[in-house]
Amino acid sequence: MKVNYHNLVLHFHQKLLKPLFRSWLLISLITVFWVNTLTPVNAQVPRQEIRGVWITNNDLNILKDRTKVQEAVSKLRELNFNTVYPVVWNAGYVMYPSKVAQDLQIQPFVFKGLDGHDILADLIDRSHRQKLLVIPWFEFGFMTPNTSELALNKPGWLTQKQDGGTTSVSAAGEVSWLNPFHPEVQQFIIDLLVELTNKYDIDGIQFDDHTSLPHQFGYDKYTVALYTKETQKSPPKDYKDPQWVNWRANKITEFMVRLNNTVKQIKPKMIFSISPNYYDYAYKFQLQDWLNWARLNIVDELVMQVYRENLDSFSSKLSRPEIEEVKQIIPTGIGIMAGLRTRPVSIQQIQSQVRAVQQRDLGVAFFYYESLWNIAPEPLGERLAGFKNLFPYPALRMATPDQTSELE
Repeated sequence: MKVNYHNLVLHFHQKLLKPLFRSWLLISLITVFWVNTLTPVNAQVPRQEIRGVWITNNDLNILKDRTKVQEAVSKLRELNFNTVYPVVWNAGYVMYPSKVAQDLQIQPFVFKGLDGHDILADLIDRSHRQKLLVIPWFEFGFMTPNTSELALNKPGWLTQKQDGGTTSVSAAGEVSWLNPFHPEVQQFIIDLLVELTNKYDIDGIQFDDHTSLPHQFGYDKYTVALYTKETQKSPPKDYKDPQWVNWRANKITEFMVRLNNTVKQIKPKMIFSISPNYYDYAYKFQLQDWLNWARLNIVDELVMQVYRENLDSFSSKLSRPEIEEVKQIIPTGIGIMAGLRTRPVSIQQIQSQVRAVQQRDLGVAFFYYESLWNIAPEPLGERLAGFKNLFPYPALRMATPDQTSELE
């Protein structure tokens, strides 16, 4: 009799495995049922996204008071914010004790808290305890009031228009512009950033739409000589000339590369954040080629300012090709106006804009802290509930290695 050993072994395995399979299936079903019973269907995994707010010089009364700072960061944490952007450079002055500013004799005073404390150090400490990242905001960039000590004491640092004028009118009033192409100006900015990075336990640094130059400027003697040397011709009279725009934009890009390299050498994990206007405007009118910055890998975070009341106009800026490109590379958010002292913004407008942002998988930062709930057309309770509905779940962000122990 010929025995088919293959069939015999197969039959044996089938008899052995059938009860094992039934047992495994039963255990799997019980496990799935048990896990689903313990896990709410609406549970959310914390996501990496920007939920920030700018803290401006209008918030100085809060920054000076330790108790108010604690209340502020606790409230932000409770409402599931994760980032604060405190101003550190405004109107030609720094908001912290600075040897760089003192040595240049451009700041005859120091911003201090009510008990003489360092307001930036206090904010950083209390924010980190609430698991908030702190990314100081270099608000004025190359802009400075024409009456500031900086403008008055360093006239050679200012750039000018074709007619010799050195000022323009902005939301901050009449201002002068430091020459972004002048080596002494560049070194001054670098020195401030090195000082800030070494002195404080910060998570990053942010540059906004003022780390730029209005396209009418660049006709000072230094810049004209530099352009002539490099191109063998004088700057065009038309300040919108594409080659002239590109040359100046490239010079600002080169400086941003230097800034990034400088701070990364000190703290490699520090977030290099930018908050410009939408790209077409930023490049043509402010010489900010921020899309190129992102492609050069010198930007770790983008928060594009879109301060518009009309929802259609607002939304049209959110799906632009450059935003779609950049959000695939780095955390990307939209700056939303929460209100001004003279123009409060309703929670309904804020909610509709935030929803539009969230639908496109973008983060958000609000301008500015005081107007989140202290300047509002609605009662405080209604305002707070509105923000709570926007961010019902936490979205903790990665901290730098320096903060890891504090955040655990």
